[in-house]
Amino acid sequence: MDRPLLSLRSALIFLLALLTGGAASGLAAAAGEGTARSVLAGLAATGLAVPFFNRLIAADGAGTEESRG
Repeated sequence: MDRPLLSLRSALIFLLALLTGGAASGLAAAAGEGTARSVLAGLAATGLAVPFFNRLIAADGAGTEESRG
């Protein structure tokens, strides 16, 4: 069982999404929103960041000369 639970790409996508959500939550709290609204803003930003970073970060071999044929 030497296989990792997540690939490096997946871990990076989730990490960037969590950082995005934390930043959005912190900015909402700094703007004077309540705790509940700040958390909801962070969760919404995290949910939207996952597909964004999934498309932004290329899959293994995507875009190389060998994968194009």
